[in-house]
Amino acid sequence: MTQGPIGLPPELPSLKPRVPPPPPPPPPAGSTVPKIPAIRMEPLGEEGFMIPTPTRPEARSLEELVLEAKRLGASDIHLGVGEPPRFRVRGRMLYSEYVPTTMATFYRWWQEVLPVENLQLYERTKELDTAIMYPGMARLRVNLFFTILGPAAVLRLINLEIPSLEELSLPDVLKTISEAQKGLVLITGPTGSGKSTTLAAMIRYINENFAKHIISIEDPIEYVHTSIRSLVRQREVGAHTLEFEAALRASLREDPDVILIGEMRDRITVDTALKAAQTGHLVFGTLHTNSAVSTIERLLNIYTPSEQNTMRTQIAESLVAVVAQSLVRTSDRKRRAVHEIMINTDAARDYIKNNQVDELDQLIPQCKFDGMQTMNQALFQLVQEGITDEETTLEASPRAHELKQLFRGKMDNTRMI
Repeated sequence: MTQGPIGLPPELPSLKPRVPPPPPPPPPAGSTVPKIPAIRMEPLGEEGFMIPTPTRPEARSLEELVLEAKRLGASDIHLGVGEPPRFRVRGRMLYSEYVPTTMATFYRWWQEVLPVENLQLYERTKELDTAIMYPGMARLRVNLFFTILGPAAVLRLINLEIPSLEELSLPDVLKTISEAQKGLVLITGPTGSGKSTTLAAMIRYINENFAKHIISIEDPIEYVHTSIRSLVRQREVGAHTLEFEAALRASLREDPDVILIGEMRDRITVDTALKAAQTGHLVFGTLHTNSAVSTIERLLNIYTPSEQNTMRTQIAESLVAVVAQSLVRTSDRKRRAVHEIMINTDAARDYIKNNQVDELDQLIPQCKFDGMQTMNQALFQLVQEGITDEETTLEASPRAHELKQLFRGKMDNTRMI
């Protein structure tokens, strides 16, 4: 394999068919798998690291790759036929020293952990969402798919221990939001922004402090909760229910106090979530939006123009809060969640009802007493506390020019959006 220019991945292998080599023989009885040697990473400016040309043999097992990902502190593992395994660390993709994965090795890895029925479904539909667990080490959310080179997969690492709100340094107002008796709570942000972890921490807070019945409908289950003060029942689409919508409708007849539905996928999901919120349940959901305003607009745009006036009133009456989340790199080589938080106060409710959603951008920075904050206010606070630097926050800011003015003392943070 030839190496590309500095900072670029090696050239893709030829697409000519080839006979895969036989899988390596199992280790002798009583022997142990050799320890994984440390990866040599060469710095490549401020954009991350480049690992030298692949030289190591293929990983003996999928578990070996998971162990390495844990050691690196990776959030994701990327696998694919014809490509070396790669790891995402602190939001940046790293090359690895492994040689490109063969077809035989790829399927051998998945035969270790998945039943044959799942692999047959993957071959038939060309997609598979599932989760696997290595007891005592990690749980992984898995997506298998096909590319021009052949089979591929992405594995998201999920800690077995559910972190608390304090361990994640999340705002105290999330406790207040979690204590709501009914209504709709939306955690939003792009893929990989930590929404599932924040939701899990909020469910843990309820579970530890209140006697509730919590039902989750997930595809797949990520964090596994154990009932403490609350009774927690988790259902996975495909394993415990055939259809997401059917399970969501059925949950209303299962005496829940709290319903976790994950992504607000479509009109049916939104309708059922609003119905549940209006009939005395606390409902948690997610959307791939970046702010409170875009979240409410996304919900409204699910409906036809003639329906939007009615739905605007329903959303205004049902909503508890919108928490828009992002992740930023910190000075200690980790990542921290930052949030825009909109609480549905009387003033916010009136803006939504009166079709003045854009006015929320002006309301949020003025309502810190209620627990609201803009993303720029949260980013500015991280810099003030020495947790990260100005350059990093400017990259993450939705309105970088306003944040820059604040750093220069040209803007009051109560006016900053």
